[in-house]
This record gives sequence, structure tokens and C-alpha cells, in this order.
Amino acid sequence: MKALFVTPECYPLVKTGGLADVTGALPLALAPLGIDSRVLLPDYPGVRDHLTSVRQIATLPALFGADGAIVGGATDEGLEVWLVQAPHLYAKKGGGPYLDPAGTDWPDNHLRFGALSWVGAQLSLGLVDGVEWRPDLTHLHDWQAALTAAYLHFHDRRARREATLLTIHNLAFQGLFDASVRPLLHLPVAAMDVDALEYWGQLSFLKAGVLWADHLSTVSPTYAREIVTPAHGMGFDGLLGARADELTGIVNGVDDTVWDPATDEHLTPPYRQYGARRLAAKAVDKATLQAELGLAVEADTPLFCVVSRLGWQKGLDLLLEAWPRVARRAQLAVLGSGDAELESAFRRLATERAGSVAVHIGYDEALSHRMQAGGDAIVVPSRFEPCGLTQLYGLRYGTLPVVARVGGLADTVIDANEAALRDGVATGFQFSPVETGPLAVALERACDLYAQRPAWQRVVRRAMGREVGWDTAAAQYRELYERVVARAAHVRGGR
Repeated sequence: MKALFVTPECYPLVKTGGLADVTGALPLALAPLGIDSRVLLPDYPGVRDHLTSVRQIATLPALFGADGAIVGGATDEGLEVWLVQAPHLYAKKGGGPYLDPAGTDWPDNHLRFGALSWVGAQLSLGLVDGVEWRPDLTHLHDWQAALTAAYLHFHDRRARREATLLTIHNLAFQGLFDASVRPLLHLPVAAMDVDALEYWGQLSFLKAGVLWADHLSTVSPTYAREIVTPAHGMGFDGLLGARADELTGIVNGVDDTVWDPATDEHLTPPYRQYGARRLAAKAVDKATLQAELGLAVEADTPLFCVVSRLGWQKGLDLLLEAWPRVARRAQLAVLGSGDAELESAFRRLATERAGSVAVHIGYDEALSHRMQAGGDAIVVPSRFEPCGLTQLYGLRYGTLPVVARVGGLADTVIDANEAALRDGVATGFQFSPVETGPLAVALERACDLYAQRPAWQRVVRRAMGREVGWDTAAAQYRELYERVVARAAHVRGGR
């Protein structure tokens, strides 16, 4: 089977969040299962530098304003990547793939990701001159690729045999643009019908995939159930509810070669990689991290860590409110950036509680690994979380997750309640509802268990034993691909 991934991000080429980790790791995990994949990605500045054997695959005349091309290459891991080369769209240097230097959306994002989607549709249909490789399934990722489904929908359906799957990584981002961009995207007038892409007077990229992809998936079973409800549907609950039978939740995995405490390249001396004596190594890493961050080096005090965007979704305002309940019993280390008010609030907390709270504003990949290695617990109090990877890294490193009972957090962490502790299955702490009081109680429960060191270490060992790689998810995706391709063939053949 051949699969084309259409995506705005892919690790290690370009990353702003967990979407990139999925599109970088899943194709490689599918390869041993017989799936031949290509990843279609915009040719952002610097992306090509990470590829080997770069070659031109096809030309793309008049690609949304100027000529373009498809350029192919491979990562060191063997991931086959095809880049949409269009300097007039992608040769922009700013705050990332979506933002200009001022931190606002590029004004032509509709064209930039419309072009990505259009090329995805042309490859899916086998209409790119000189390209013989044609996918059996085109896997769309988030709103930036979802317009592919619209281009396919409005194509001459008598000649189609393609199958499509849309994965929603975060429903909060819906690709909304002024209705006036419709003709610029080469979409017919009918595309702005209320039963098409019109969404409260705007044009929604995501709605194209929700309506017209052959199947929908998201990144955890609980999130799949949540997004068909008004509370978590972000206005799309009606559309998604109508397709509930065609919506599948599959929990993400993590790249367990990059996030491996036994071989982690970021755990350089005096940090220690975990061997047979992994708890002893973790104790050394904790003391080293405390010293690095300017915290008191205290083995008997639990160290809670945060590695996150600082924003409303992530619930970090709740942590600020809850922290006084455990401030005399615990330490806190924060790595992240985002909302200016939250950044300032955490800086103030670090100043007020110097020696017990450390804050690093920004992102540091190596430090995030060291915090997972040296922390006792990782706090993820998200108001909603489609899947989450931070808690999976925590399980891998024995840094017990303290999580809200939402989305993928609910699916991946087993609460250390009395029954779970007795049965030896607990891997962390859950709280609900997502409010300050329940979070404070969860932090207190973690402190209480930490004081019972043998019991804490049993939970740590259990967490470290959890399977968090891609093997299970890849098998589920392969089975889903087969179902989607078979169903699409049946539907197309019946026309």
C-alpha cells in the first residue's frame, strides 16, 4: 500500500508541536508493516538542508501565482519527503511556518496552504506529469492540508479512485479566512455554500476535510468522543457528530529512539543515562538538574516540572493558583513560553520563591530532556488535550504525570488511587474537573505518595514499563488504512 502524508510540519525538518512528531515518526513505523509513504511538505527556508539525495521530481506551472516544483529527498532516518517548492509562497523567514516576524499570521496563509492542498490532490489523482508513484490513500493532517478534500470533491468524480483520511490534531485550529479568498483558491462558487466550506460567513479549510474526507481520525479515543459534544466541539460538534461512525481515535506514540533514557544524547555528564540501576541514575539526574536550575539540592523534596506552551489551553494559570497549597512541600521547574501575562507571573513566582521555583522562558530541547530525566513529576493541567506527548515522555523517564482527565491524558495515565496502587497498575495522577481545587488535590496526593518512597518507586517502575512507542498505533493505522481504502473503492465503484 502507498500512503501520501500531506502536512504543514514534519520532525526533524520543521516543528511547532506534536503534529510534526506524528508525521515524522508514523511513516517510519508503518514501513515495516508494508506501507510505502511519502511526506508532502512546504519547502520552508532551511528544510532542504536536512535532506539527502535532493532531486527535482516534477514541475508545477502556475502554482498559485508563479511556477513551482516538487523536490524530493530523504532524512537520515530514511523518511521520504517531497517538498512543494514555491519561493513566492514559502521563502519567508519569520516566527515559524505560519507567522511573520511580528508574530502574526502571514497574510497569504490561505494561498500557502491552499497550494499544499492542491498539490496533494493532484498527486492523489495521479495528475502530476512525470510522477508515476500514486498513493492508495492520502492522509491529511489538520486544517493546513484539509482543503485537499475540497479539490478532490470538486474534481470530475468519474475518474477518481483515491481514498482520504483526515487526522484532526487540534480542533481549535480551523483554517478560517475571509470568503473573498475563494476564487484565489481556484474553488467554484458552490464551495461557499452553507453545506460546503462556508462557516459563519468565512471559508474554513478544516470543514473541507470534515465534510469530504472518506474517514476522520483524531489522536486519542477520548478526544474523539469529546469533539462530538458542544463542550469540546469548537463549533464543529454537529458536523463531527453526523460522522461519528466514521471517526476513529488512535493514541499517538513517541519516538522511543529519541526519547530513550538509556541512550539519550542530551543526558551528558554529570547527567547519567539510565541503565540497570535506573532509579539510582534518576536520583543523580535530579540532583544535577536542581543544581543546574538553582534549586536547593534536596532528595526528599519532590520536584514537579512543566514543559509546555504557556497558554489558556494548557491550564498553567490553574497551576499558579494551586501552587501555594504545596509550595512548602515541593519544588517547581518550568520551561516554556507563550502568553506574556503567564510568562510574567511565573517569573514573579520564581523571584518570590527563589531556591524552590525555577523558570526558563523559551524553548530548549536539551533542557526538556534533562527535566524529564531529573524531575519527579511532570504537570499537564490542560483544559483540553487531543493527545499530548509530554506525559508519554514522563512515563518513559519515570517522571510521573499529573494530568487533567481529558483527551489523550485520560487515555494514557492510570490514576494512583487506592485500588490502582493496590493492584500495581498506577502510573500517575489524574484530576477532574479541570479547576484549581482538583489540581491542588492532585499535587498534594503526589506529595503524599512521594513521602512513601518505596510506594512511589513502585509506581515509577510501572510507568517506565509502559509501551509508549509507535508499534501499537502503527498497527492500528495500518488496519484503518485498509478499511478506508476498501470502503472508498466500494463507494467509487458503485457510482
